[in-house]
Amino acid sequence: MPENYGRDLDLNLLRVFVVVAEQRSVTQAAARLYLTQPAVSAALRRLTAAIGVPLFARQGRGLALTGRGEQLLAGSRAHLAALVDAALAPAAFDPRTSERTLRLGLADAAEVWLLPELLALLARDAPHMRVISIPVNFRSVGDALAAQRLDAAITVADELPPSVRREPLYWSEFVCLYDPRHARIGRLREADYFAHDHVVVSYNGDLRGIVEDVLHKQRRIRCSVSAFANLGGLVEGSALLATVPDLVAHHIRRVRPELRVRRLPFSLSGGATELVWPGAVEDDAPCRFARDRIRAIARRWVRPGPRGVSARPSGAARGPSAR
Repeated sequence: MPENYGRDLDLNLLRVFVVVAEQRSVTQAAARLYLTQPAVSAALRRLTAAIGVPLFARQGRGLALTGRGEQLLAGSRAHLAALVDAALAPAAFDPRTSERTLRLGLADAAEVWLLPELLALLARDAPHMRVISIPVNFRSVGDALAAQRLDAAITVADELPPSVRREPLYWSEFVCLYDPRHARIGRLREADYFAHDHVVVSYNGDLRGIVEDVLHKQRRIRCSVSAFANLGGLVEGSALLATVPDLVAHHIRRVRPELRVRRLPFSLSGGATELVWPGAVEDDAPCRFARDRIRAIARRWVRPGPRGVSARPSGAARGPSAR
């Protein structure tokens, strides 16, 4: 890099020079650039000092280019136009060739139903895009999004930073998942529910789940795990009951059709799982592409619920989903 480029030649000076050369007037150039006349004159003095020779000469009430000025204008105008076009042009995105890696924060329940479908869609529409699935929950998702460690997340979320965008994706209720070959359940009564052994998902690594936290009733918990992914294997072949989101139960039963669900024998409110993302990637084309695919998957598997929020999986047993 030439020494005078790094020391004196601000490329913004070339933009001022081109506009003055086109207008042949400092006053008119200042108006077009939204600058003051002294600021334009100062910029021309700096550019002249950097070039080392005069670029303009007075001609009547206006300005005329010198020979060096004509040469600089011819060399600068096309390059400046190209730079402006490059800066203002929309980012090119072709999903068929994009090699973007998406960092998705997924609650473990979302990973069960979403990730296989999303990977299948990407294999068809964006075969070179990759996904890194990062576990999140309502406690950790806000910090991860605010720090832009995630491109998007699908989880239950409480308060989030103002910079985060959010929209309800589906409404989930809770159901009881069991293996009828080992847990003999007809009409599930509350006494029967609490008389059985249970497997729970606990983010705290303890023997508490949503029933204990919300209803303040203690179940006979035989096993506590940190994610929904292995619940089907634990319930199948055992007398254990699992209280899970209905959408999770639906997808577990696709793999393990012998399992059944029952409505809970008490009231346990469900909630909205949301699609959330940093405002910084609102207009990022690959992220927008991924969000659209996630919405499409959710629409295929769930139907409208309260206040337009998506609810139960189509064709799934009616009833709440739990842990």
